[in-house]
Amino acid sequence: MSETLAARLDCFENPNPERDYTIRIRIPEFTCLCPKTGQPDFATLHIEYVANQRCVELKSLKLYIVAFRDQGAFHEAVTNRILNDLVSICEPRFMRLSADFEVRGGIYTTIVAEHRASGWEATTPVSLS
Repeated sequence: MSETLAARLDCFENPNPERDYTIRIRIPEFTCLCPKTGQPDFATLHIEYVANQRCVELKSLKLYIVAFRDQGAFHEAVTNRILNDLVSICEPRFMRLSADFEVRGGIYTTIVAEHRASGWEATTPVSLS
């Protein structure tokens, strides 16, 4: 299934590949199904990444995310699958996916998965006080 879904993702050339800059994407309407009960699970996805040569094209990302609506998946599995697919298509220097799932059975779940390209180190932020 992941290969089929990943085929929906597209990228475009990074307009500034010489610079580390952060791209943040918030997806407030992620939906998948609980693999045990078939009940819907809802989450807000937060993607943060430092592009290398390619950036994720947003319309293709939207279509990719919507495709999970009818798929059964544990929170941990679907978060890591999305990260893996995004990393495979755009090969970022760094990417973090945080999935904040809504309450199920009185429990909220947040899954955070990260990827770092070999040899990449984050720059030190500038503090202007």
